[in-house]
Formats: sequence, C-alpha cells, structure tokens
Amino acid sequence: MNWILLVLAGLFEVAFAFCLGKIKVTDPADHWKWYVGFFVFLIASMLLLIKATQTLPIGTAYAVWTGIGAVGTVLAGIFFFNEPADFWRVFFIVTLIASIVGLKLVTH
Repeated sequence: MNWILLVLAGLFEVAFAFCLGKIKVTDPADHWKWYVGFFVFLIASMLLLIKATQTLPIGTAYAVWTGIGAVGTVLAGIFFFNEPADFWRVFFIVTLIASIVGLKLVTH
C-alpha cells in the first residue's frame, strides 16, 4: 500500500511542477489558479511522502519520489511545453526509470 502512496506522491510532484510551467506560459491574470494548484499538489505530495516513509526506507522512498517527479516533469515538458525530446534526453529518462524499478526490486 505504501508503494502506491509513494507513486501517488510522485505524480503529485509532477502536478505541482506542471503548475509552475503553466505559470510561465499563461496570462498573468490566470496565475493565481496555477499558484493555488501548485500549493495544493505540493501539500498532497508531501503528506503522501510522509505517510509512505513511515514503513519504507527514507533513502529509497525519497529517491523513488524524486525519480518519478523528474521523469514525469521531463515528459510533461516534452508533451505540454514543446521541450526537445532528443536521443540523449530519452536515453537518460529510460535509465532513470530503470533505476526507480531497480530500487523497488531490491527494497524489502
């Protein structure tokens, strides 16, 4: 169950990073919506991370949380903000995903 909470925490991390990206590209009159979203997703992400670390090792949980956030944020940048998707970016995203899966497999 705590692995599910950790994955959700990572997805909320992607959501708050997405809100930051939207602040950058939207009209200033709409910024307040994205700021509210940022804080809601930030709080949700932190609360889920805290809950997950009650039973998972902190080092593993934090690495997985940041890894999900990093991969998700890069993919959001590619799909929603027209950031480049060149070979090396995709290669290192794949290696990061492999590292996250590896940490899951070796954690008891």
